[in-house]
Amino acid sequence: MPETPRAHGHEPDAVISLNPMYVRPPESATIARWRLAPGETEPSAAYQVVHEEAGLDGNPRRNLATFVTTWMEPEAERLYSESVGKNLVDKDEYSATAAIEERCWRIVADLWNAPEPLDTIGASAIGSSEAGILGALALKRRWQHARRAAGKPTDRPNLVMSSAVQVCWAKFCNYFEVEPRLVPISKEHPVLDGSMLADYVDENTIGVVAILGVTYTGMYDQVEDISRALDEIEARTGLSIQIHVDAASGGMIAPFLQPELKWDFRLPRVASINTSGHKYGLVYPGLGWVVWREKTAVPEDLIFWVPYLGGNTPTLAINFSRPSAQVLLQYYEFLRLGHEGYRRVQRASQDVAKHFAAGVRTMPELTLWSDGGDIPVVAWQLSSAANGFWTLHDLSDRLRMRGWMVPTYAMPQDLTDIVVQRVVVRNGLSRDLADVFLSDLRSAIAELQSVSSVLTLPPHHVESAHERAVSVF
Repeated sequence: MPETPRAHGHEPDAVISLNPMYVRPPESATIARWRLAPGETEPSAAYQVVHEEAGLDGNPRRNLATFVTTWMEPEAERLYSESVGKNLVDKDEYSATAAIEERCWRIVADLWNAPEPLDTIGASAIGSSEAGILGALALKRRWQHARRAAGKPTDRPNLVMSSAVQVCWAKFCNYFEVEPRLVPISKEHPVLDGSMLADYVDENTIGVVAILGVTYTGMYDQVEDISRALDEIEARTGLSIQIHVDAASGGMIAPFLQPELKWDFRLPRVASINTSGHKYGLVYPGLGWVVWREKTAVPEDLIFWVPYLGGNTPTLAINFSRPSAQVLLQYYEFLRLGHEGYRRVQRASQDVAKHFAAGVRTMPELTLWSDGGDIPVVAWQLSSAANGFWTLHDLSDRLRMRGWMVPTYAMPQDLTDIVVQRVVVRNGLSRDLADVFLSDLRSAIAELQSVSSVLTLPPHHVESAHERAVSVF
């Protein structure tokens, strides 16, 4: 694995200095940085070291790059501290928590219009990446069973998706030996919309991944159009291909803000859906959900029964031991907010995102890519009005000086010449704070427009995770 960059103290004998007030005589006033200390350290001293070093991180409330929840109510904080020691997988010992976990994914199944929410199957996960991988594993295993039953080979599975998918899909294809077939996005087709699927699917296709909230721009893949295109393909070829919806962000936005949009189990081809409880599910990091249309969508050989936790416990997950706190926090939010509460919270975030977009439109140096109309995400690129001496990377640096963390990155394959910035609006980011950001953004642009020489050299091309995954095949 690559070595983690070290900003300071990289020499082997580096030490951490302690405040003398936290050290009892004759204890040492230093602690080794890169090896375990020979003896114990006072709790206050250990706390001081961790607290002060972690305090160098940026303020999570001003991190406009992350999708994950950065604030919860005091009651949720109390629940978190009460339950953090419970191992969620130990369902025999913590049966009440296990019941709450099941209640949560059935609530999600109902939210996504599963035909029979009380007669389907779902699971929690560490995040939407693990949840999505579980959905894809079920697609692959069902395809393998069907191929073996027909006496056909199973050595060349492929998964079709947009080139703008999140890196977890490159991981799935790499780790589980599935060929990723990436349909390129373009200015004319900025999301997967079914227009080119016939060129990518074949008898070895285990499924199509549709994204409800593309990480790059926040836009929705057109799931209903994808489903319609697959209907046409089946009518011509006999190939019946199912859809997994990666609704990491949109799965907890669309049911409340775009209830008329057909993207979920109302479409018969949608076999499974994943989402992040820790994104717009409004829970602290460490929670994902996956739900299948029906029980038969999950082959029984993907479920393990383990007897060594006190009972014969079923487990459907890649990870095993994990904290139960986030599951309880999800149930807290479901009880606390209900449907109308979630709608109000998500509407507030989207209103702020649209306010962001309106502010960006007044800046001639920037051109919008997305305006927060799908998930509350706003993305933009430089326009021809920029003086040519600075890039969005320079703008990110200027904003960081003001305490804002705003990501800058190239778009995916076939659009890598376009560099964008993105702002994610989450619960707790108010319109007033958005106005502060917009003011800082204007000031930073004005400073950069005043320069008369190039500030940064163009970055070298870095092979993307998708390119590496494709190169395996």
